Amino acid sequence: MYGKEMSRTYDPQDTEERLYEFWEGRGYFTPEIDWDKQPFTIAIPPPNITGELHHGHAMFIAFEDLMIRYHRMRGEPTLWLPGSDHAGISTQNVVERELAKEGLTRDDVGREKFEEMLWEWREEYGGIITHQLRRLGASCDWTRERFTLDEGLSRAVREAFVNLYRKGLIYRGEYIINWCPRCQTALSDLETPHEEEGSHLWYVRYPLEDGGYVEVATTRPETILGDTAVAVNPYDQRYKEMVGKIAILPVLERRIPIIADEVVDPEFGTGAVKVTPGHDPTDYEIGQRHQLDSVNIMNLDATLNEEAGPYAGMDRYEARDKLVEDLREQGLLTKTESHVHAPGRCQRCQTMVEPLVSVQWFVKIKPLAEPAIEAVRDGRIRIVPERFTKVYYNWMENIRDWCISRQLWWGHRIPVWYCDDCDELTVATVDPTECEHCGGTKIRQDPDVLDTWFSSGLWPFSTLGWPDDTEDLRYFYPTSVMETGYDILFFWVARMIMLGMEHMDGKVPFHVIYLHGLMRDEDGMKMSKSKGNVADPLDVVAQYGADALRYTIITGSSPGEDMKLYQEKLEASRNFANKMWQMARFITGNLPDDYQLPGGDPETWAGLRLEDRWILSRQNRLTREATRLLDSYQFGEAGKQIYEFLWSEFADWFIEASKVRLYGDDEEAKIATLHVLVHVLERTLRLLHPFMPFVTEEMWQHLPHEGESLMVAPWPEPGLVDEEAEAAQQEIWQHIRDIRNRRAEEGWPVEVKPASYTVAGELHEVLSAQRDVFAWLARVEPRKISAQREPVTPGGAVDAGLLSYSVRVDVDSLAPAGPGNGSAQWEPLPAGSTVVTGPLSTTLVVEVDVEKERKRLEQEIANLNTEIARSEQLLSNEGFVTKAPGEVVCRERDKLARYQKERGKLEEKLGGLGE
Repeated sequence: MYGKEMSRTYDPQDTEERLYEFWEGRGYFTPEIDWDKQPFTIAIPPPNITGELHHGHAMFIAFEDLMIRYHRMRGEPTLWLPGSDHAGISTQNVVERELAKEGLTRDDVGREKFEEMLWEWREEYGGIITHQLRRLGASCDWTRERFTLDEGLSRAVREAFVNLYRKGLIYRGEYIINWCPRCQTALSDLETPHEEEGSHLWYVRYPLEDGGYVEVATTRPETILGDTAVAVNPYDQRYKEMVGKIAILPVLERRIPIIADEVVDPEFGTGAVKVTPGHDPTDYEIGQRHQLDSVNIMNLDATLNEEAGPYAGMDRYEARDKLVEDLREQGLLTKTESHVHAPGRCQRCQTMVEPLVSVQWFVKIKPLAEPAIEAVRDGRIRIVPERFTKVYYNWMENIRDWCISRQLWWGHRIPVWYCDDCDELTVATVDPTECEHCGGTKIRQDPDVLDTWFSSGLWPFSTLGWPDDTEDLRYFYPTSVMETGYDILFFWVARMIMLGMEHMDGKVPFHVIYLHGLMRDEDGMKMSKSKGNVADPLDVVAQYGADALRYTIITGSSPGEDMKLYQEKLEASRNFANKMWQMARFITGNLPDDYQLPGGDPETWAGLRLEDRWILSRQNRLTREATRLLDSYQFGEAGKQIYEFLWSEFADWFIEASKVRLYGDDEEAKIATLHVLVHVLERTLRLLHPFMPFVTEEMWQHLPHEGESLMVAPWPEPGLVDEEAEAAQQEIWQHIRDIRNRRAEEGWPVEVKPASYTVAGELHEVLSAQRDVFAWLARVEPRKISAQREPVTPGGAVDAGLLSYSVRVDVDSLAPAGPGNGSAQWEPLPAGSTVVTGPLSTTLVVEVDVEKERKRLEQEIANLNTEIARSEQLLSNEGFVTKAPGEVVCRERDKLARYQKERGKLEEKLGGLGE
């Protein structure tokens, strides 16, 4: 593509999909196994097949693709292993909703037919999400794509289950679990997020058997029907004499004991709490300690059963209202008050879960957690950012057994068979035909499936071929980095560590955990469909391009920190891409047809000037620093430094300075400048490629280069840093900035070029050599550049109607006359405005048409007077001052002060013109 003229503007829509097909078609995403090299591997967090692309996907794609492209350019065999998750509850809900449109349920069609429908849905829609990931530029090895229900992973799940069962780490037992009445399945604690919401606290009196009563407070009155005790804190003196007595349960009149347990908070409600072991996790633990009965009053659909007496058959909330009414009529409800609590809700459907005692399958988690804790503690696994290490320890050290059975039909069915002849269990990796205990053939498989996170917990090694001893498994495991959101550190990451170390001979599944934050809207709210504040990333890509979205995400967030997605940030990133495009277009537009970039170290090229040495040194420094930042996972800072270099140093300074030679008559100087321009841009595009892969590739293809693609070009190695050149050139650039600022302060029109008289000291030679660049960038006419102060006499008399003027004439602008007869002779420099920057001092002299300047200043003053009068009138209006918002009044006062200050400056200038 080199030599082809670049279009006037960069068009992401015309470029991105074309380049992705080019990369994938060349096989760049698929690594070759090389046992002499250390690979770099990431297993993608598998998106749900039901999912639509959201900004969580965009975040992990931006960060993971950055790491993958960086390490690929470093020459490492790089595997980014893609795949998708069957998403048990979510996918089943989707297909059940389709059935409901026909007036059917899954039970109507039967399990076998329903599973066929699920697979058909997967075949039709399951690939949509991976297509969308491609649209963001994900350079995954699609030849190794996996699905959590494919044959290999299904075999791995069974193998893991059987291994854990035989070691006594999986068991079937009765325990209190979270039950979703809508999804009709058990849920883990992690699948039931708790968010604060408004409710009520009901105060109810329980009569005592020997007279009197005890008053309790509850947020769930309907569970009173399942109470088997009242509990108080043993140190609460209010209830010391009551412990051991019997209370009478309202309505049902069940006799229940009053017990003492330290878990009771004396500050909550009345200090006495009802105990419902069958419907509350804390109460369940109390019940276990005190050998209390557990009464289940709830059906699986959240209606009440026969244990609820007169309320049987009612929905839980209907029963709540009726019970509260009955308690009020009986005089047992003393008061109701507003209360904020945080109930658990199903993560998928937002239904309030019901804690129920149920027979389920569990993983005995503590024996697995201990080595996983030690792996982080001894540094085999590093968590970025480090503060999440304490969070990890706290959760892992207080972990509960994991309920892994789900009452669903879509997923990995539990590999357990029950024998109707001997009541024994057969647990096997391959479907058995008979009971392994009695040989009977009357066996039936457990109807439940495994928690989706169980199969996902095997992801880093099951996707590489485990339980077989594959070459991929031997070479790419352990993986290098697990990058994901901090909100699933326990959902997924901790479980991968535990299951990985258990099944891979103690080897950790990855060495680094990089946790990104959550995407929030401009108001700081978490993005969610229910809030209606989710923007489709593909809509953003269509408007701004994938590069702009990726760069905004990477530079707008820090590890573990949430970020807000602003339209202004996206626009700025798009503008950056356009700015780079114009840089490349300018450079390639100046290249002759037969141009060739020379070999060797750029620092050795002929014809280099100070500004060339400066930009080469700055690029080498950037390469070194960007590499360090990427290696230390400071991705955002690396991206910002590349931006600052390209926009500020390369574009604003070097490209502008290069125009002097490019538009001059010296052909050798022109070619020398082009060499530096091409080299610096090409090397910097390599640094930026992992952040913005599409625009950098397209630009690179128009530049002189070696190789087929920027994607597989070597990561640049930093060259020499020229401290002396950087220091000298920075002084000159800063002096030019200061001159530009003085021009703005003075209000000189852009076409006006002041005569300049500069004392450069030790920078005399370099500034003299850059006289043309200095004149071009500072927009001045250099009359004199001297190494030391010497007499400078203004040439020519001041014509009538013209005046040499400035805001002030500094005393320092007097220059010594130089060597004489021993006595100091002084002559004044021309009257002018003096700018001092370090060793550089420049006096600027501007000749203006006095009458024209007087008219200009008078007009500006008149305009300001109009604005001042309007503002003063508004502020003198008592109604405005008292009724308008405070910040509006403050803004108006600030505006008036600013106008008055500006008028004063203009009047001072006008006075300086004389009569």
